Amino acid sequence: MATANSQMTSNKGDSAKNKLSFTSIYFLGINAIVGSGAFLLPQEIYKHMGVMSILVILSAAITVSMIALCYADLSSRFSGSGAAWLYSYNAFGKFTGFQIGLFSWFLGCLTLAAESVALLRTLKNIFPQLDNDMIKILFPLTLILILAIINLFGTSLVKLINGISSAFKIFIVLFFIILGVFFIHKVNFTPLVPSTVTNTKSFMGHFGSAFSVVFYMFSGFSFIPVAAAQMKNPEKNIPKALIYVMASVTVLYTLVQAIAIGILGTTIVKYDVPIAEAMKIGIGQWAYAIIILGMIISIFGVAFAVSFSTPALAASLAEEHHLLPSSLGKKNKYGAPFVAVIITSVISVLATQCSYIFLVSCIVLASFIQYVPSILAVIKFKKTKQFPNNGFSLKGGYTIPILALAISMYLLTNFNMKVLLVMGIVFLLGVVLYETKIKAKSNDKHEVAKATK
Repeated sequence: MATANSQMTSNKGDSAKNKLSFTSIYFLGINAIVGSGAFLLPQEIYKHMGVMSILVILSAAITVSMIALCYADLSSRFSGSGAAWLYSYNAFGKFTGFQIGLFSWFLGCLTLAAESVALLRTLKNIFPQLDNDMIKILFPLTLILILAIINLFGTSLVKLINGISSAFKIFIVLFFIILGVFFIHKVNFTPLVPSTVTNTKSFMGHFGSAFSVVFYMFSGFSFIPVAAAQMKNPEKNIPKALIYVMASVTVLYTLVQAIAIGILGTTIVKYDVPIAEAMKIGIGQWAYAIIILGMIISIFGVAFAVSFSTPALAASLAEEHHLLPSSLGKKNKYGAPFVAVIITSVISVLATQCSYIFLVSCIVLASFIQYVPSILAVIKFKKTKQFPNNGFSLKGGYTIPILALAISMYLLTNFNMKVLLVMGIVFLLGVVLYETKIKAKSNDKHEVAKATK
């Protein structure tokens, strides 16, 4: 997830012929959504809901699709880059835009941390000696440091590596689906619900835990409109791309989960990389090696793209939109926002000491914080008739936004206090930064007024 904004803030002076076509936007969306979770989380979903995890995927897909339709409506109203913070800014003012911009940046930091942890988790299956506490600290620190150094000296490799990782990611998923379907055992689809659920009599609790994990796997869709200014006819192409991407990813995730269960059955919960293990059992070591290699390349590609796009987002919010402290927009002689790169890297390194599942929960909540004001913006614009639609208009009045909002609120019941505390701290930090910024502007105006008397 979270790679679509790798194009953000780059090539703003591009001519129309260099802007992204509908096909490019579509594949950018696929790459944004299909991240490490597709390869590392099937067993986590199964652990909570067994075979019915397939139903959880479909339920989450419907929910996220309703939110995506809200984004499609909003993206038809605005052609500028920014997505969630842009919609919130225009609907509810500067403070809301500031907070959403801050959470967008923090979401990028969490994603970089999650992908770094995911890469180490994948590599440990090839090199067991990496499974120790010192490596847990040094590996993500070294990886993020290397990525930061690359970003400080230029970004010419971003598009190349992003393209390679996208191709490998799609290849792995299709490779698994096409070959894996021949090794399914029907017996593995029983029982529908694991004994851990039936024995504890907490069906909704397990469903909620699985739902949150699946929600994470879809959450990257919100990055598709972030680089709207770099796309051809964004008001029409982005809504259409959102719909096509969500439909495609739903089919891919459902098939991957079903085939993984069909091959591994209840043993799926034993493996950190269930997709690769399923190929080993079904076909052999060579298929396992292909899946692992593809996972490494695709996960590294996502980490690389996010390590570029996240500080670029922070710099853009600071320099162009004045929503974050201006120091974040400072650039070195290579044009890299070095302050934003350093701070992003530090936050990401600190976050890597959390577990992958905890980072997933934090990413889901950070995404949720972006979704709510965006959904409310749709309701407001429909009522006030501000910012007319161009090319796509959400039908059914307020029905879909209200349903999306109600179901999204359900997510709040599935977060533990630790996750809520982290997001609360980020919000309070945002309040302090905003008040400091407002006070500084007020003082500047006062000094100017005194000087002109």
